[in-house]
Amino acid sequence: MTKTYSMPKDFYWGGASAANQYEGGYNEGGKGLNAIDVLTNGSATEPRKVTWKTNDGKTGVTPMTWGKEFKLPDGAKPALLDNYYYPSHEGTDFYHHYKEDIKYMAEMGFNMFRLSLNWSRILPNGDDQEPNEEGLAFYDKVFDECAKYGIEPLVTLSHYETPLSLINRFGGWKDRKMIDIFVHYADIVMNHYKGKVKYWLTFNEINAMDMAPYMGGGLIDGSKQNRAQGAHNQFVASSKVVKLAHEIDKNNQVGQMLAYSAYYPYTSDPADQLLVMKAKQEMLFYSDVQTGGHYPEYRLKEYERDGIKLDDRPEDYELIKEYPADFLSFSCYTSNVLTTHEADAKANGNMSAGGVKNPYLGYNAWGWATDPDVLRIALNDLWDRYHKPLFIVENGLGWGDELTEDHKVHDDYRINYLRAQIKSMEEAVNEDGIPLMGYTMWSAIDLVSNGTGEMKKRYGFVYVDRDDMGNGSLKRYPKDSFNWYKKVIASQVKI
Repeated sequence: MTKTYSMPKDFYWGGASAANQYEGGYNEGGKGLNAIDVLTNGSATEPRKVTWKTNDGKTGVTPMTWGKEFKLPDGAKPALLDNYYYPSHEGTDFYHHYKEDIKYMAEMGFNMFRLSLNWSRILPNGDDQEPNEEGLAFYDKVFDECAKYGIEPLVTLSHYETPLSLINRFGGWKDRKMIDIFVHYADIVMNHYKGKVKYWLTFNEINAMDMAPYMGGGLIDGSKQNRAQGAHNQFVASSKVVKLAHEIDKNNQVGQMLAYSAYYPYTSDPADQLLVMKAKQEMLFYSDVQTGGHYPEYRLKEYERDGIKLDDRPEDYELIKEYPADFLSFSCYTSNVLTTHEADAKANGNMSAGGVKNPYLGYNAWGWATDPDVLRIALNDLWDRYHKPLFIVENGLGWGDELTEDHKVHDDYRINYLRAQIKSMEEAVNEDGIPLMGYTMWSAIDLVSNGTGEMKKRYGFVYVDRDDMGNGSLKRYPKDSFNWYKKVIASQVKI
């Protein structure tokens, strides 16, 4: 017999986005450049690249490979170059389509929309004393449009959008100056949007500092030392922002945002279990500090072994302890299998470019496993560790959607994926008792893929006529999943 579940009445249903993938208008309204504005397009087989220039006029590109140290040549600084395509410059043009897009969200029944502020739209150089009024006004219009439909904004302050000026002057988040610069930015926007926004996230997927240090921290030298310092500076900045937010408005809540993946051992060999343990520690270190309020011993020992020396202050740790995140939000798309027995996995046909394949799961064209139980595992794991309210702010399926001649997209594969994901989430809430604030699927409207810089890897409920090189009308067309999600939200009793 199929079980049915009802979600709490105050549960948030919605969708998510990021300015650097969606907003566009990169040189309009007084906006300055950010880290992603100098990141080219790529593909499933070709990495995105940071374009750069040196003081003596040399130019070049450096691949931005996930999970690897990243370093520009000595003397190189990220810069725009001719003859490269930068997909963030237009994204899918929320800047000019925000009314249309928010109306689509309202039609689906959203009561929450997760978006990010483009930091350099507010402060073009990142640390300007006075804000760009035209930038503030744009988000005022967005939030007012949301309010018209009863949609609550969930706002990320920094979603891989470190202002380029701060990268070129300070080397990004490796410099402690970034702490007070970020607090200054947060002070401006939290005061300006008081009463319009009460849910905030400081840094998107803060553990991207290790996975993609250029994106996560604006680091042009992603050495282990710089990544450790960058993470520490973001932890301190986050705690200062939590304190500030509560002082500005007692209704404000500030969350952490973590990139979460479930890890499974390929064999019962204890060596595989230890490999999984270490991978989880690397991921959860960030939430142990930002949500748990303390540096875990395993990371301190690692720093000691590696000769990592933090530029820190005693008061940093007091702040981290006293002002942790109010809630823990996370992205979760898939799970990963780890093993010390790669030869066995290859012999059994369970190896691919992405690592060890799980023989019990299906995969999409980009090598991501579609795991029907991953959200229940994630929610139990995070609740047991932190006992803080949880929020799923990214979960979805990238796919090469096809628009038919009559402007339809028949994305049954996305509906099937989401049905399993929502069931997993609801089981965690109704059977395991996990307190969950909401679910914002990635993404509400098609946008540029963060990992590959492609348009063909689509996630939205609404198709946008745009291709990998920026061609297309930008017209919007609801997919089959649009109407399915609309029914899911309306029912409030999910199957």
